[in-house]
Amino acid sequence: MKLYTSAAVARYLDMTERNVRTLRDKGILTEYKPGLYDLKTVTKQYINFLRQKNPEAEEKVDYNTERAKLVRAKRENEELELQLRKNELHTTEDIEKIVTDTLVNFRTRLLAIPAKLSPILAKKKDQTEIFKLMKAAIDETLEELSDFDRITKEGGEDEG
Repeated sequence: MKLYTSAAVARYLDMTERNVRTLRDKGILTEYKPGLYDLKTVTKQYINFLRQKNPEAEEKVDYNTERAKLVRAKRENEELELQLRKNELHTTEDIEKIVTDTLVNFRTRLLAIPAKLSPILAKKKDQTEIFKLMKAAIDETLEELSDFDRITKEGGEDEG
């Protein structure tokens, strides 16, 4: 049996995580383990709760439509999980780490330009030559930032 977090249950039942916790606290939804839920059980409990809350609405509910929505939500959830496993989709944490690492590295490279070029430029008098040296150093740093494949591979190696 696969267990799901309150975030996954919330997405599945189309509600917020806070609502899931509130329903759990009221005894409407039960946890299988602390913080983990059995999706089938929780779905039945939630449906029963809605039926008790509004019994006359049960007559108006089109079960085929509701079942289709449930199947669609399950399919979308499975598609997202498959994309994660195939590395076609990435978590927010992964993206934040890569962007942070990239910007820190870029900042370090930019700050290193004066130390690298100042001894060379101190001896130069020709403005064109100074310009070319500075432009080459900046272009080299920008080129590193534009190499997305290398950046993502380095980010992936850290995680392991």
